[in-house]
Amino acid sequence: MSGHSKWAKIKHKKGAEDAKRGAVFTKISKEITAAAKESGGSTETNFRLRAAVAHAREFNMPQSNVENAIKKGTGELPGVVFETVIFDAYGPGGVAMLIEGLTDNKNRTTAEIRNILAKKGGSMAGAGSTAWMFSKKGYIAVDKSKTSEDAVMEAALEAGADDVTSDADTFEITCDSAVFEAVKNALAAKKIPTSSAEVTMLPSSTVKVEGHDVKNILSLMDALEEHEDVQRVHANFDISEEEMAKVSAE
Repeated sequence: MSGHSKWAKIKHKKGAEDAKRGAVFTKISKEITAAAKESGGSTETNFRLRAAVAHAREFNMPQSNVENAIKKGTGELPGVVFETVIFDAYGPGGVAMLIEGLTDNKNRTTAEIRNILAKKGGSMAGAGSTAWMFSKKGYIAVDKSKTSEDAVMEAALEAGADDVTSDADTFEITCDSAVFEAVKNALAAKKIPTSSAEVTMLPSSTVKVEGHDVKNILSLMDALEEHEDVQRVHANFDISEEEMAKVSAE
């Protein structure tokens, strides 16, 4: 949990820069196209597509881009066929990683991901080596300054959330992916704003990372997510606030 929430905050801060580069639009377009190809172009019946379109709105992606990506997936417009790829890997400090991507050339992407891992102190693992450590869950973060713990607990748990925890500045809600929309809607109904809301892969246990490994694992995460074929990187690292402060100071 710690690894996911800390990385989510880092990504949130750099999201605006990614949007300016247009990199995030490319990745979201791929996800929208793949989702539409898999289960159709309706956001009413296609949960994966609905989540991808919601993500596009978070980054103010033009509606025309969204519509074109959907049409490429449904075959109304010509487009590249993307294949889903999942890589099991280990990072510095023994951190377990699960890398999800979409590619039009699996061999090329595999070689490039292997190269990034090798350069950053990680290594590719056999299929399934780390995947068993992660479960698909809904994850929602709420800024503590925006509401009270009681309000979050009441709305989230009544809607079916599994747990509500907190760190220095954030309430973190986890739930089964099947009730994610219900929990998110319950918070919205109570006018509780969320800083992050997604269905993701959360680890069942974490590995404490300290010293040089902190900077190394964060650098590896960043390098992987910058790759155009990588959609999401999940990891089970746990970094203390003190260690994070040291990295920020550098």
